[in-house]
Amino acid sequence: MTTTLGAFVLGTPDPPALADFYRALLGWEEVDRDPEWVRLRAPEQERPGLSFQLESAHTPPVWPQRPGAQEMQAHLDLQVDDLEAETERACALGAKLEGHQPQEGVRVLRDPHGHPFCLFLPGS
Repeated sequence: MTTTLGAFVLGTPDPPALADFYRALLGWEEVDRDPEWVRLRAPEQERPGLSFQLESAHTPPVWPQRPGAQEMQAHLDLQVDDLEAETERACALGAKLEGHQPQEGVRVLRDPHGHPFCLFLPGS
């Protein structure tokens, strides 16, 4: 038996809106959509995908982490070839750049619903 990653799922109070952000950011295609679930995939690649499920009580995590605050359970790392240009493009799409940046070649941002994600250069 083989096990492979099928999708990464983000909880959000508005799956269609968050899927639209990531579809524009990644250039991926929408596969399924309803008010409670949306699935994206890379063009010409069925899996892995990125999905969004309804979590009406979603609480975004804090960054950097602090004791007693909502902790980050996971985040997306997205490789880019031009960190400055892709950071600007992500922000134009609705992302917010975090004040704390952990290292050179990496930018921590938040999507429109507060999920942290990182843009990074190869080798970072």
